[in-house]
Amino acid sequence: MRRDNFIITPSHPIDLHDSEMPLDYFVWAVRNENRTIVVDTGFERTEGDKRGRTITRLPCEGLEIMGIDAAKVEDVIITHLHYDHAGTLDDFPAARFHLQESEMNYATGKHMCHEPFGHAYAPDHICTMVRRVFDGRVMFHDGAAEIAPGISVHWIGGHTAGVQCVRILTKRGWVVLASDASHFYENMEGTAPFPIVYSASDMVQGYATMRDLAESGKHIIPGHDPLVMERYPIAKDGQKDVIRLDVMPKE
Repeated sequence: MRRDNFIITPSHPIDLHDSEMPLDYFVWAVRNENRTIVVDTGFERTEGDKRGRTITRLPCEGLEIMGIDAAKVEDVIITHLHYDHAGTLDDFPAARFHLQESEMNYATGKHMCHEPFGHAYAPDHICTMVRRVFDGRVMFHDGAAEIAPGISVHWIGGHTAGVQCVRILTKRGWVVLASDASHFYENMEGTAPFPIVYSASDMVQGYATMRDLAESGKHIIPGHDPLVMERYPIAKDGQKDVIRLDVMPKE
């Protein structure tokens, strides 16, 4: 419902005739002739069942449609550790995971004692990521960092203490994957924060940061908005639900 996706304010009041406003769940692949980098790893069917979420296909299955073998991916960017962004880690056995240090500190620290902060995390996912730390397979970042030429991560905060966006140089210019720094276009465009939030102040400042990082507002991709699937073209015939972001969206 719409009321679930915005902090209630005079410009976003409680609507007695509230309407549906569903969320989509995305996993992104950034690739050229030299490398493939995956952004986020979704969640398992078991986790989806616990939370009443339907999985169209597992991330590794979606990547397979694109000719990408998850088992061979060497770099994965985790925007934050919420259950819907940091599951299925075992499907990426060769990967090094890029994460903000502040996010790991948050997800394993005192805030997780309190349900408003901890309910969107899956303890099994966090434990798996801790194991990857001990395996030497987590690269911690503090703020902005280049992952590869033309690909960088940038701390945003707000939604969680360590959520990061991803900036990518494409043929249409700099694209920013907002992840949950802005769930919907409307969150950012209307300065209407999503209600699962660690710092509303950081979240609002993050909207400005992403505008500075992106070529334009049309180059920012929200984390859960079904409009993304409507505005961007299918990558190839027969690849249902696989879209490309290196072209301008439909008007």
